[in-house]
Amino acid sequence: MKKSDLVALVLLGAIWGASFLFMRMGAGQFGSMALAGMRAIGAAVCSIPLLLSRERLAELRANWRSIALIGLANSALPFVLFSYAAQSLPAGLSAIFDAIAPLLVAASGWLWLSERLSATQASGLVIGLSGVVWLIGGSMGFGHGGAPVGWAMAACVGANVCYTFGAHYSHRKVQRVSPLSVAIGSQVAAAVMLLPFTLWLWPARSPSLQAWVAMLGLAAVCTSLAYVLFYRLLARIGSTRSMAVLYLIPVFGVLWGAMFLGEKLTLAMAGGSVVILLGVALTTGMLRMGPAAPAPLNAVE
Repeated sequence: MKKSDLVALVLLGAIWGASFLFMRMGAGQFGSMALAGMRAIGAAVCSIPLLLSRERLAELRANWRSIALIGLANSALPFVLFSYAAQSLPAGLSAIFDAIAPLLVAASGWLWLSERLSATQASGLVIGLSGVVWLIGGSMGFGHGGAPVGWAMAACVGANVCYTFGAHYSHRKVQRVSPLSVAIGSQVAAAVMLLPFTLWLWPARSPSLQAWVAMLGLAAVCTSLAYVLFYRLLARIGSTRSMAVLYLIPVFGVLWGAMFLGEKLTLAMAGGSVVILLGVALTTGMLRMGPAAPAPLNAVE
């Protein structure tokens, strides 16, 4: 991997980790639905210029139903669920939960799609899911107003279930469509779907300047720019290496939460995150025990 690609990978992890910081900063004032809607709308506005070519528009017309469903599963619903969770959970804890998506993808592929798992991958799946149980069991005292902590954690898991469906569906329905067209088209679809709910549930009291800055950072940087960086990385270094960003998101999520919000890293969070990341490393093939095995399909926020 070239140094420029490594820098881009670390930058992407830092940006996606910051999304949990921005959600934590803005969700309390915007509300989960309005913040999610503005994130999708802002990202769509920033990204639409990249679609203005005959090739991209033709791909969208031919595959709009599939791309719209991907927008629902990979953007609209997760944005709402993570924003809901951000009203109660520290940014770092929400970021740690985001690392379970590859585990759910592997588990669902094995249970329902008859995809084979090696012994190493199966071990990683068990280890990773045990880390989730540890994290949930040891973090129940972290709520600070807003949604009950149990429901907030369930929302994080639900967001990753949405990513799991989106990963499998994308792999089967839009493999031949340009990844950039899928990414931007799905953001536009998510914006259209969330617009009426955003207007309906707009906060009665105008959000503060800090909340607006957080929302703009979430939309323009953590969504629009991040997807462009990610798909460029996919083209340059391939999907397996690009998935290393999954290990960086929780690290930066915890770091930004500690630096800017004064959040503390507890033993439960540290232990659970280490176990989860070990499980992800084994399940995705980033870490192997014995002969190498094909890595399963992966998903990202």
